Amino acid sequence: MQRRHQKVVEESPSPGITAELRERMLAAAVRAGEAVGYLGAGTVECLVDADKQDFVFLEMNTRLQVEHQVTELVTGLDLVELQLRVAAGESPDARAETHGHAIEFRVYAEDPKRFFPGPGKITEWDEPAFDGVRVDSGYAAGNTVTPFYDPLMAKLCVYGEDRADALEKGRKAVGAFVVAGPKNNLPLCAELLDNAEFVSGDYDTGLVARTRA
Repeated sequence: MQRRHQKVVEESPSPGITAELRERMLAAAVRAGEAVGYLGAGTVECLVDADKQDFVFLEMNTRLQVEHQVTELVTGLDLVELQLRVAAGESPDARAETHGHAIEFRVYAEDPKRFFPGPGKITEWDEPAFDGVRVDSGYAAGNTVTPFYDPLMAKLCVYGEDRADALEKGRKAVGAFVVAGPKNNLPLCAELLDNAEFVSGDYDTGLVARTRA
């Protein structure tokens, strides 16, 4: 899901496509990389027509994505390690089956209603810590979020045996994440986890905008 055309929630595997379409997209992504002799971490992005179960190429990001954690959680791969091993001249075999379901919430220092930046000194920072939760962060209590850079403070990721399990862990993790000082979008994350459209899995990138219309 997106706000201001920037991602705020990502999940894997996508609930909006069939297994057959997923295989076609994976094969197309591999062909795209092979066609240009690409080496290293990269992400092929596509636009999907959920009704027709078809897709078109959008772009390729030739780098490690912000949301690479969801891929790591469902595959068990360490993409950062693999990227370094390729750079060192190795050819690691990184093919993997996916298992379970992962969701990532980008925790921003911003107003959760209008999405204006909310910089300030962090007076309290308490990350959730239990099975199935991963937090990648760059802040702690006492740090100051300035208005000069991207407002991303942390990536809160949850992993479950299936999507329902991941959603439940997401609710628990978002509720347990305490950030005081700068404004933050944790209330938005909690709101989305109780949104019927999102919970159903039948949603699109415009969901957040519709809830703020």
